[in-house]
Amino acid sequence: MEYKYTSKNENDTMTLAQNIECEKFPNMVICLDGELGSGKTVFVKGFAKALGIDENITSPTFNIIKEYDNGELPLYHMDVYRIEDEGNTIGFSDYFNKGGVTIIEWSEIIADYLPQERLDIVFKFVDENTRVLTFSPHGQVYEELCDSVL
Repeated sequence: MEYKYTSKNENDTMTLAQNIECEKFPNMVICLDGELGSGKTVFVKGFAKALGIDENITSPTFNIIKEYDNGELPLYHMDVYRIEDEGNTIGFSDYFNKGGVTIIEWSEIIADYLPQERLDIVFKFVDENTRVLTFSPHGQVYEELCDSVL
């Protein structure tokens, strides 16, 4: 089942991420896909803020993974845009079971290494400010999350 949400601006996207954070659990995996500038990092900023992380959140495009340990749960923020070789050499799967929340930008690039249970969110431009987010939950806990938040 798919769910859709229309974000009219960055505040909408951040609020949605904060609402999803309210349903967080250890080993949660959220996969974000969409064009450059579509709101993926804005979503992560909202989620991190709700977790109590006060650091400036930027896309880890050159680092690939940024770890934030000063929130309610650890946040593992990945941006795999620049991955060209096999994803298993980086050990992404190690993060999925570390007890934190993993959010992956450009996750389709490492689709073969993603856990079976996860939440996929695709960001699509409508206009300068508006985005349609399509949610595809994989697993019962993610379906319940979508039912309660969307």
